[in-house]
Amino acid sequence: MERGIVLVGLNHRSAPVEVRERVAFANGRLEPSLHRLMAVEGVAEGAILSTCNRVEVVACGPDPAAVGAALPGFLAREHGVPEPALAGHLYTHTDREAVRHLFRVAASLDSMVVGEPQILGQLKEQYAAAAAAGASGQILHRCFHRSFSVAKRIRRETAVAEKAVSIGSAAVELSRGIFDRLADKSALLLGAGTMGEVTARQLLAHGVGSVMVANRTFDRAIDVARVLGATPVPWEHLARYLPLADLVIAAASGEGFLLPRAAVEEAMRERRHRPMFLIDLAVPRVLDPAVNQLGSVYLYDIDDLEGVVAQNRGARAREAAKAETIVDAEVDTFWRWFASLDVVPTIVALRERVEAIRRHEVERSLGALGALDPRQREALERLTQAIVNKVLHAPLTALRRHRTDPAEAFYVEAARRLFRLGTGATGEVSEERSARSARAPDGPPGELDDPDDEDT
Repeated sequence: MERGIVLVGLNHRSAPVEVRERVAFANGRLEPSLHRLMAVEGVAEGAILSTCNRVEVVACGPDPAAVGAALPGFLAREHGVPEPALAGHLYTHTDREAVRHLFRVAASLDSMVVGEPQILGQLKEQYAAAAAAGASGQILHRCFHRSFSVAKRIRRETAVAEKAVSIGSAAVELSRGIFDRLADKSALLLGAGTMGEVTARQLLAHGVGSVMVANRTFDRAIDVARVLGATPVPWEHLARYLPLADLVIAAASGEGFLLPRAAVEEAMRERRHRPMFLIDLAVPRVLDPAVNQLGSVYLYDIDDLEGVVAQNRGARAREAAKAETIVDAEVDTFWRWFASLDVVPTIVALRERVEAIRRHEVERSLGALGALDPRQREALERLTQAIVNKVLHAPLTALRRHRTDPAEAFYVEAARRLFRLGTGATGEVSEERSARSARAPDGPPGELDDPDDEDT
């Protein structure tokens, strides 16, 4: 196969948050990075997925091994990180395994919280960025859109989403492990985006006494607070409201720490050191890890949610197993399509090659036989065409079977090698070669045996 799919990345299992945050891509700023990705030698198509739990680059090219070797360097250069610092945390998947991984990511089977719904929306948004930047082509378009369908099918046919909790609800579960009851507690939510709103809903659903919503855009904080029955808080007045919060959940993004140690220390003095529980859901982190050194302050980041997630794994495992079966079937379906991209041009090239030889030999025989009447010429044409069809029947049958049986993939490469079929970098038959074969050359170079191969 002349083309391949490669996925290189790291996630919450392969790398701690300290590493993930160093290579995270900012939302809305993917276009320049996508253009640089397309400039990597050998990359024909590309996309970038960056969430709080993973950073992955998907690419297609004629030499998947070379592309896979180049992508770690791309990630390192994009973020000014020494490549050796990433080496122990990166994983690489190629071809079928790359497709399988992408399908599992879309279906939330590879998430920290299996079944959480946010990942599909993030995947759609970031694929749209790749398409808008002109980085996606035929293969990634098909692959990503198929992953969206796989995710929907799994939600429809299994209860994996029902058994799961979102990142936000996992944060709530962790807070309930700190406080005996939530009814008399007040929560401050930093960030009113999708993750923040989901978390606020979970807090209220679990009986938190009151919720304050702070966002850089105050109108957005007002809108979310109105829907949830919460209290909007002006971003510039955080210092005033922070001492009122028993729980602080940060789901915002930004450069630097939103709450440095000094701000939390001052709030704790006003609280007379009543416990404060903070969860940092952001990557990069926006709460200063140093606040954990303060008395009665408990700070957890997104990696700490794994403990909450583990409590639900048993119930989700059975549904996840059903989902994995669906993924396997869908990968087979996609791979049949992908493999067929090489089958059709190979069949065309083989037919044209043999037809050129047949026509050349017929013309040479007519010259030796002398004048033949039309009926005799037609008989000669039918005879040679029948021979060609008989000779090609077995190889063409094997090639067509390859379109429905991934185990037969080697037949395409075998046909190309045995019949010396020229192909372009994308697996398409060279137009020049096809045209040359179709013109019935005057001399014998169309023969299957290479006259330069003396040992054959």
